[in-house]
Amino acid sequence: MTIEFGVEDRIATIRLNRPEALNAMTPEMYTQLSNAWIEVRDNPEIWVAVVTGAPQPDRPPERQVFSAGADLKLTIPQQNEMAQLWQTQQEQILNRGLEVWKPVVAAINGWCLAGGMTMLLATDFRIGSEHSMYDLSEVKRGILPANGGTQRTVRQLPYPIAMEVLLLGRRLSAQRAAQFGLINEVVPHDQVMDTAMEYARQLREMPPLAVRAIKELAVRAHQGLPLMEGLRLEQAMSHILKTTDDAKEGPKAFAEKRTPEFHGR
Repeated sequence: MTIEFGVEDRIATIRLNRPEALNAMTPEMYTQLSNAWIEVRDNPEIWVAVVTGAPQPDRPPERQVFSAGADLKLTIPQQNEMAQLWQTQQEQILNRGLEVWKPVVAAINGWCLAGGMTMLLATDFRIGSEHSMYDLSEVKRGILPANGGTQRTVRQLPYPIAMEVLLLGRRLSAQRAAQFGLINEVVPHDQVMDTAMEYARQLREMPPLAVRAIKELAVRAHQGLPLMEGLRLEQAMSHILKTTDDAKEGPKAFAEKRTPEFHGR
């Protein structure tokens, strides 16, 4: 198994586990990853997800790799039938269009390269090791950063920096990535997972229906939803949320000076 998946206390953990190949992803791993993200989306016992990469025991902290992206030796030679271009719902993953409204935290415990970075771009919270680095160097191989690389990069980085990353394949340090808002925090290497899990635990305590509604509204706005349509959708979702048990529990707990207990109902 090259994708490890587990759930504990409403937090799902997805771990890329192919350390001998720098967690580069094979076609089989993409299938496993698709199954994992669908489980996150569909399992009512999951309220938040954390994704990370297995460490490489033979490499020092400054040379650890979260993921080297797709294993080009195994993915480039594949010749797909032309008709597959229109099978847009096949084996969807987080960065390929699967809609997951539960929050996702990335624990970037090393270099985040190519397909690893396109996955990062589809997450909501990003904790980076002080040694982490970020790049989309596909252009140097004569290919392009698929699975959202060309689309999300220009939405999440200033345009000239995005072009530096996309067209020159230049690598961003952890500090520069934080400067441009690509990641939330830069922490010591041995604190990456602990910090990511603290984010996950805080998210787990939030009312899940409100979290999912807010994420969907924010993501659709970021993707270009016109303001007036967004305002109308926001109004409709707000009306629906006010009918939930969680919306009643929040004010009640506040009035009673206690911690609210949310159930996603």
